[in-house]
Amino acid sequence: MPLDRHPGAQAAGINWLRLMCLRRPGHDLLDFSAAFNLFLLLAMGHFVGDFGLQGDKMACEKCPGCGRTLSWQWWLAAHGGIHAFLVALITGIPLLGLAEWILHMAIDVAKCRKLSSMRMDQGLHFACKALWAFVAVAVASQPGWLH
Repeated sequence: MPLDRHPGAQAAGINWLRLMCLRRPGHDLLDFSAAFNLFLLLAMGHFVGDFGLQGDKMACEKCPGCGRTLSWQWWLAAHGGIHAFLVALITGIPLLGLAEWILHMAIDVAKCRKLSSMRMDQGLHFACKALWAFVAVAVASQPGWLH
């Protein structure tokens, strides 16, 4: 069936994640190339959120005890919200954005409290991105997920 005539493609324009994950006859396994491509997009989004959109002020004031202009919780929630939005936007699944919001804040608080290093912090963030990619592709590969 041509991609533009696929029933799911008509719902909200053509959903690129859905099209990446269309099942091919005889292929019931998760499409690892789609998951890897989605992981790459999420990783790129992570760098935008952690380095491009997070200024020095936010990086400092999101840590417990460091909030000077606003309470540190607001800075942390704003930073986590940026990442949540990027994950939801890239995957098309708002619940994955919510999961990212919660876990991103928890990972960052651990780093702020010196419970983890920068390397561990970034490793945990990328592990989350890998998980989101596989969950999103698994969900998108289910028939009728747009309906």
